[in-house]
Amino acid sequence: MNDTHTVVLVEGASDKSAIEALAGRRGRDLAAEGISVVAMGGATNIGTYIGRFGPAGRDLRLAGLCDAGEEGDFRRSLERAGFGSGLSRSDLEALGFFVCVADLEDELIRALGTAAVERVVDAEGELGSFRTLQRQPAWRGSATHDQLRRFMGSGSGRKIRYSGPLVAALDPDRVPRPLDMLLAHLSGSRR
Repeated sequence: MNDTHTVVLVEGASDKSAIEALAGRRGRDLAAEGISVVAMGGATNIGTYIGRFGPAGRDLRLAGLCDAGEEGDFRRSLERAGFGSGLSRSDLEALGFFVCVADLEDELIRALGTAAVERVVDAEGELGSFRTLQRQPAWRGSATHDQLRRFMGSGSGRKIRYSGPLVAALDPDRVPRPLDMLLAHLSGSRR
């Protein structure tokens, strides 16, 4: 990270993978641009990482991506680190922190549509497993969107496994807003 001037803080490896996949689709090499995407191992670690990389630490430019449920953790940690007080979502965006509603998988499923996501699941050889989940009493009759979110969140490493293929399947004009805005924000980070 010696040449790094910007650190993008994300909750987990699947978020990191999605950001890097989208950057790659757009012909960008974030590492070569001095941008490091750091998976924190959960949103509750945000304060530690802001301390490490922000003004009190290495004093690097910060950006990030989080789920709606963790927006408060990000907001409070940024406020404690001196990035403002009473931060609104638009304030977070001005700082380079973008919120997924409800989470990144939700954003990707909405952007692609359930039929396209099912094609990705089929291409990955897991359509049978998904159909099994759909038949389970707890999920039978639920919206396909909700079933797909559950499927992505179940199974070891499934979120990471699918983040790249789902991003690859996106229509360039239908990139989820938080991902699109983050990459646009990072364009200002180029040397």
